[in-house]
Amino acid sequence: MADIAAQLRRLKARFDAVPVRAKEAAQVSLQKSGNELADLMRTLAESSRDTGALIDSIEMTPGDMHTPPFSQPGGSTVVPSNAVMVTAGNEDVRYPHLVEHGTGEAPAQPFFWTAFRMLRNRIKNRTTRDIRKAVREEGKR
Repeated sequence: MADIAAQLRRLKARFDAVPVRAKEAAQVSLQKSGNELADLMRTLAESSRDTGALIDSIEMTPGDMHTPPFSQPGGSTVVPSNAVMVTAGNEDVRYPHLVEHGTGEAPAQPFFWTAFRMLRNRIKNRTTRDIRKAVREEGKR
């Protein structure tokens, strides 16, 4: 009987470790994807380069951190844990939406949503793959 109880405790410990390991793997994957997304946004924003301030304002914020004030979309926001947020704009650069969508006098030069649409499936597949891999590895222990 004691042997079965010990086995059940070990099995429960393994099951309890799976969500923790999956969460860690998801965060690493999301940060990698967030950096890739921010890099692509910076590349696409090159066509609108005037001073370079817009390009420099694009940044990835990891979970549980504050996004820059006045950033688009959302302004200063606390990013939920196990997530990342890529933003454009800051206190000095308050015009990313005007570059993205255009104005009456300036044509649209999309960079933000274009980059997101280009990488959406890649990010989703990477994150799913990394979580599944973490669950499999934890199950083998």
